[in-house]
Amino acid sequence: MVGSVNIDHQGKGGYVSDEVLGTFLPIVVYWVYPGLYLMLGNMDNYRLHSKKDEDEKNLVSKKEVVKGVLLQQNVQAAVATVLFAVTGDGESGGDQHASIFVLGRQLFVAMLVLDTWQYFMHRYMHQNKFLYKHIHAQHHRLIVPYAFGALYNHPLEGLILDTIGGALAFLVSGMSPRTSIFFFSFATIKTVDDHCRLWLPGNLFHIFFKNNSAYHDIHHQLYGTKYNYSQPFFVTWDRILGTYMPYELERRPEGGFEAKPVKDCKEH
Repeated sequence: MVGSVNIDHQGKGGYVSDEVLGTFLPIVVYWVYPGLYLMLGNMDNYRLHSKKDEDEKNLVSKKEVVKGVLLQQNVQAAVATVLFAVTGDGESGGDQHASIFVLGRQLFVAMLVLDTWQYFMHRYMHQNKFLYKHIHAQHHRLIVPYAFGALYNHPLEGLILDTIGGALAFLVSGMSPRTSIFFFSFATIKTVDDHCRLWLPGNLFHIFFKNNSAYHDIHHQLYGTKYNYSQPFFVTWDRILGTYMPYELERRPEGGFEAKPVKDCKEH
């Protein structure tokens, strides 16, 4: 458990600080979690797209995706390092006696802040033709998303949506570096899962969140680019502002599922 890590606030003894863990553990999680999916194999009976679609429809190679993600993660690490240095007070473990209520409130506020920021920034990047063409379209080169492509964005989009959004969630919620380890690691896992292009039985994200892999897959299709902007947790803003596209899952004859918008919504 992260909470059991020994902390040396003076930097002696070789221990890892909460600030370092908060900066780099989400990056490690980002690559480890997709690795678990890779070990499961193709999972053809649970795919939202066929392997053929993934190979033929995507407009960018997996090598370029990896390079793009690593670039964004370098920027995120640099910003996180500066943010912790500016906000740090030498008490990185200062919330270890905080109540469950306080921690829960901080995490919930952080989720709301990140969702709100990303919804409106994401939607604006779709509505502004210049921003879409020159920035956000890079992410939509993955018409068939997959797990380790979750953070494949234009560097400027990664900075605006993810890095600044994460910084705002951290600052507004008042969470400590230790709490941020849990929050950003969870947010990373959730984002990766939303792009995993699988619909696995018993997936807790599908049970507890309407914002899931099928919901986000709709957004990556041509008919869904003006819908389902919310990420990474809830679908609240989509429902409030009329950009929610309901869908239904259908079994494909060759195996797997297909997320299809309900008929009335697609015609609209």
